[in-house]
Amino acid sequence: MASPSKAGAALAALREDLVGDVFAPGDPGYDEARTVFNAMIDRRPAVIAQCVDESDVVRAVRFARDLDLRVAVRGGGHSVAGMALGDGAVVVDLRHMRAVGVDPAAEAVRIAGGATMSDLDRACEPHRLATTGGRASTTGVGGFVLGGGSGWLDRCCGLAVDNLLGVELVTADGERIHASGDENPDLFWALHGGGGNFGVATALTLKLHELPEFSIALLLYLPEYGREVTRTYRDVITAGPDEASGAVLYVTGPPAEFVPPHLVGTLLVAALLTYAGAEADMRKLAEPLLALPHESEIVGAMPYADVQCMLDDPPGMRNYWSAEYLTGAPDALVDVFCARGESVPVPTGTMHALFPQGGAIGSGPHEYPVPYRDAPWAVHPFGLWEDPADDERCVQWVRDVRAAVRPWSTGAVYLNFIGDEGTDRVVAGVGSENAHRLAEVKRRYDPDNVFRFNHNIKPA
Repeated sequence: MASPSKAGAALAALREDLVGDVFAPGDPGYDEARTVFNAMIDRRPAVIAQCVDESDVVRAVRFARDLDLRVAVRGGGHSVAGMALGDGAVVVDLRHMRAVGVDPAAEAVRIAGGATMSDLDRACEPHRLATTGGRASTTGVGGFVLGGGSGWLDRCCGLAVDNLLGVELVTADGERIHASGDENPDLFWALHGGGGNFGVATALTLKLHELPEFSIALLLYLPEYGREVTRTYRDVITAGPDEASGAVLYVTGPPAEFVPPHLVGTLLVAALLTYAGAEADMRKLAEPLLALPHESEIVGAMPYADVQCMLDDPPGMRNYWSAEYLTGAPDALVDVFCARGESVPVPTGTMHALFPQGGAIGSGPHEYPVPYRDAPWAVHPFGLWEDPADDERCVQWVRDVRAAVRPWSTGAVYLNFIGDEGTDRVVAGVGSENAHRLAEVKRRYDPDNVFRFNHNIKPA
């Protein structure tokens, strides 16, 4: 640890040199700058450097190294474990670095490290192009992609990492490097699911796919129809094309226009069928779901970027999530899933989701550290609430869901869906053999584990 005089001089120099803003404890704006998506997170970094370009990132990382401080990287700030912040750390805050450049001819897009999913989707929309993105518009693209990347398009377009063409990175030494299939290939491999362990991703280049049309069917049912809805949705997806995706969700009826007023605040089952194609084809696919007694429906064509906003959560909520990836979704699993759904804490923003995989996920490249790609289904208990008095019951509900579905678990997990659940779960998220290789790459690029505020891979 540096002496107070050295630290003070270094901080003054950083304030002078950084183009962006610098916040330290006691500064006006410090508390706002350290607020993240999950209101349960309350951490006090030593310095928050709000970088505006790659040179700012280099300055911030070198400042941290000079003072022997760890580095946390903030993009969207959506990590449920609050990994965008670290007590006593230097936060490299990328939120001002949000440029998105689309090359329609090459069907590729370059995204700055702090861009959100909405930035990406809105930039691609005029070109009728898209790539696999998260299920919330405020999610940061960088952390999402480097963690693997699952969304409404993954069954037809593959996981986000399957579309990764290149990454521009600032390493723990403050050096700028580029990783691709041709440059630093071991590092490029590690960035396909290894997260933020290897440096600050200041820009990513992704492959795009043609998406001339997108359509959805969102139907609300009373919970007594939950088992029939879930089995029907499962069968629709299993028999349907890779363009079909979506989820079955148990939710509290929100105060939204499509929810009948008498059902607001009550437990409901939602079937969301997303379709990367024409409305007519989607409607035919959705017929079995539409035939079930339902309380409300939204059926039709909708811009993909708008669909990406449908599950956006209000800021300031408390969050606790987890996930299990499943060997299948037999009727016995459906019964357990629905029984846990009937115990969702109501009224809260908590969601209990069953997501399909398969398609281009399962047929994608198997050499990357994303071992969950072979699981055909995933259960995602997503605890979301406002009152701290609900902490215990909501956290316990998430843990109970995991325990209930574990007989069908593959053991693998998507790390972006979970919080800090220990080293064994990190290994489950990358694969045991891959974990050893990742540790070797970590030793090359971050031997001192400067970047440890993540699903951490310790250097070999």
